[in-house]
Amino acid sequence: MKQICVVGVGYVGLVTAACFADLGNRVSALDVNEQRVENLKKGIMPIYEPGLEELVARNVKAGRIKFTTSYKEALKDAEYAFIAVGTPSGANGEADLQYVAAAAKSIAENMTAPLIVINKSTVPIGTGDWVADIVKKSQPKPIDFSVVSCPEFLREGSAIADFSSPHRTVIGSTDKDAANKVAHLHLPLRAPIVITDLRTAEMIKYASNAFLATKISFINELADLCEKVGADVKEVAAGMGYDARIGRYFLDAGLGWGGSCFPKDVEALAFMAKENGLNPKILNMTLEVNYDRRKKAVKRVDEMVGGLKGKTIGLLGLAFKPNTDDMRDAPAIDIAEALHKAGATVRGYDPVAMEVARPLLPAVELFDDPYKLAKGCDALMVITEWNEFKQLDLDKVKSLLKKPVIYDGRNIYEPKLMKEMGFTYQAIGRGFGA
Repeated sequence: MKQICVVGVGYVGLVTAACFADLGNRVSALDVNEQRVENLKKGIMPIYEPGLEELVARNVKAGRIKFTTSYKEALKDAEYAFIAVGTPSGANGEADLQYVAAAAKSIAENMTAPLIVINKSTVPIGTGDWVADIVKKSQPKPIDFSVVSCPEFLREGSAIADFSSPHRTVIGSTDKDAANKVAHLHLPLRAPIVITDLRTAEMIKYASNAFLATKISFINELADLCEKVGADVKEVAAGMGYDARIGRYFLDAGLGWGGSCFPKDVEALAFMAKENGLNPKILNMTLEVNYDRRKKAVKRVDEMVGGLKGKTIGLLGLAFKPNTDDMRDAPAIDIAEALHKAGATVRGYDPVAMEVARPLLPAVELFDDPYKLAKGCDALMVITEWNEFKQLDLDKVKSLLKKPVIYDGRNIYEPKLMKEMGFTYQAIGRGFGA
């Protein structure tokens, strides 16, 4: 049993804390947001993540995890301190490290025994050295410590499974003993462990996310060509995916990526390249292609309904992906804003993201049921591929719509069936007239 402190109880920190506790460790999960900590003590989760509420409750009951706002309390007897705070994009695309700096300083000021400080947050190359410098300068008296990079590879919506069965664990440090101790902490996960230096570990995280984002932008650009030449991008992706050098994952054409990772990580990597005198052409185009998807979707719906002014458009799904309530950089935000500017009345529904979406979409009328949303709409747009949308009663939907128009931004329906049912239907990259 290890004593672990996790700083930050957002998507990464809370999952990390709960999963390490479930492995039998004693975990103190710290956050400076007092209300968030009080809610967690009452069993109220700050995020939606399948299985997380039950996991936290089980480990609270077992006494393996506790929540606090006190660094002194959280670091008492701790052997490891994970920094899992936000690193949002700055004005020029650079990563904003103010929360990392604050965490490092507070750890230094409150540690009382040798400690391994582990960067779990996604941070620019060189941050590990910078954190070490902050800790060293902020200590009231010298205490031995080491800094290790151990980037997260969790997907929202499947984060617990990703933590428990990772493809690999990446560990970087200039201190081999510290790296080995962090590796030992992860041994129960029975995954390949890559031990390298700090900067290489930091780069592995950025490179991984940027490559996956590039795959999505690539298949979306290919989808446009498929529409022009009469090919089906879903079949193209399936055929490509059988090649082990390519793989099937992240080849789903749609409205592009959003969320807290891909946008800021690609921007941050591009920023780092520019800062080092390079011209990151692929990264820049990856960003451009992705955000262009949202504009194209609005333009296509405008064509389908004969002009957006005075029309009512319903958005099925608001979160950036299924199984999360995360609205950060969600395509729904840009799409709703563009529809509204074009003179349309915009409606929205999401199974779990309604409360998070409400302040972000003030001009959108939110409904608590997809059928209520559909009644009287001139068109529906599938924005998020929630499973419940795949099983809608489409005959009922058709009877409720003012016009039977559906723009399927996630390719969840079959074009042939939709047309047979009498819908004016548009999928993405599914051949002539699809």
